[in-house]
Amino acid sequence: MAAKPDHPTAPRIELVIFDCDGVLVDSEPLALRVCLELGAELGWPLTEREIVDRFLGRSERAVRAQVSERLGEAAADRWAEQYQLRLAEIIEEELTEVDGISETLDAIDIPYCIASSGRHEKMRRTLGRTGLYPRFAGRIFSAEEVAHGKPAPDLFLHAARQMGVAPERCAVVEDSQYGVQAARAAGMRSFGYAGGLTPAEWLAGPGTVVFDDMRKLPALLTA
Repeated sequence: MAAKPDHPTAPRIELVIFDCDGVLVDSEPLALRVCLELGAELGWPLTEREIVDRFLGRSERAVRAQVSERLGEAAADRWAEQYQLRLAEIIEEELTEVDGISETLDAIDIPYCIASSGRHEKMRRTLGRTGLYPRFAGRIFSAEEVAHGKPAPDLFLHAARQMGVAPERCAVVEDSQYGVQAARAAGMRSFGYAGGLTPAEWLAGPGTVVFDDMRKLPALLTA
């Protein structure tokens, strides 16, 4: 499955901006599991779909704000602490790269970087665990560096500035609805990866190609 882009005369892509969780490393199912546990323990029983809708692709401070509003500051502190501890533990035991991403990166001859809602510390751990860190070292940008995380365009615009590429010549690879919204707001083309937790229909929209196999990405970028 791959929806056609609606940019038939768009400028040539000169930079590919990858999200990290769910696009490079298959961490989203692990994070989902932790959120399900914490919601049940702290009094906010969430379904898998609700977690994907509310939290997937959002920064930790945005998630914390939602938990605080629902459960109060003390519970939000507990959630944040336990989320970090539990996720770190299962990352060490179970994390893998997203299927096909290494061969995809090998096949892309366009410069690329990362712009993620995750903290730098977390990305060093997850990318290091999967062996992907050397591919991106020095070209990793976090929502920690900007005032507003996704779905605001700030992070993607920051990454483009740092890489010296105009927004209209950037392509964003995302797996969350907030990520593709941020790419659109930044004036960038987006490629919505629907091979993970997010339903394809949540990714679809203007300027967005939806695809479900990471190995298809190199051809889509040059289509």
